[in-house]
Amino acid sequence: MLRANYHTHTTFCDGESTAEEMVHKARELDFFALGFSSHVDPDVPMDWEAYRAEVLRLQAAHAGELDILLGAELDNLWDRSHCPGAEYVIGSTHYIPVGTPHDGCVDWSAEVCERCCREFFGGDWYAYCRAYYEFEAQVYDRTQCTFVGHFDLVTRFNDDLRAFDEEDPRYVGPALDAMEHLVRQGVPFEINCGAFNRGRKAELYPRRSLLRALHDFGGEILITSDAHHRDYLAGGFETAVERAIACGFTHVNVLRHDLRGGVEFQQLALDTL
Repeated sequence: MLRANYHTHTTFCDGESTAEEMVHKARELDFFALGFSSHVDPDVPMDWEAYRAEVLRLQAAHAGELDILLGAELDNLWDRSHCPGAEYVIGSTHYIPVGTPHDGCVDWSAEVCERCCREFFGGDWYAYCRAYYEFEAQVYDRTQCTFVGHFDLVTRFNDDLRAFDEEDPRYVGPALDAMEHLVRQGVPFEINCGAFNRGRKAELYPRRSLLRALHDFGGEILITSDAHHRDYLAGGFETAVERAIACGFTHVNVLRHDLRGGVEFQQLALDTL
């Protein structure tokens, strides 16, 4: 099993477990690394300095036992000035830039998505998705992220809504354009298990067809659980490893502190996990 996670939410944002509870669970699972990634975006109030102080305290308390990293899940609407001192950044697109941030939120509720599509895109779900991916294509330029979070989050409610066909060229074309652009910029993508773990979606992010395309574009991957509770810290990892191998990937990237205290990528062979 993969023994590291870099997409971890706690009670500092919208998580249900404290940072210390997450650390204890990571040690129970014999993790070698745990990255905290509290939300930094308009819809989730968060005391960055208190969060930073707690993660640094835990780093010191568990030095030599668990490699703890201070990260942020930074929304595409904002920039890195909102998370000073972050050792890594997940660049995530939770909003389409229309109206107020909440008007364009793609993962708040199905009702918010339906209203956004109706009011700003004339009810055209493919125009809605195209606007999302056009903004997603900017996520590295805007956030200078370490890796891309849940690339196809725009599908968050589509398992229930069936509002658009995720294999339709009108959906796939803009998604592939954004993906290819980000791969050319050299930014890795996470395979995100969060919605799958919580029974909200049948697919991981990115869905299988996009994951195969990511491999064919020469993209790199991490695997994360997007855990909001300690019990999900390693949730979905076996499925993610199987999907990655089936799509042609041979290795996964992990983040570790180097000898000088910086953060670097290392690679693990998938067939050893």
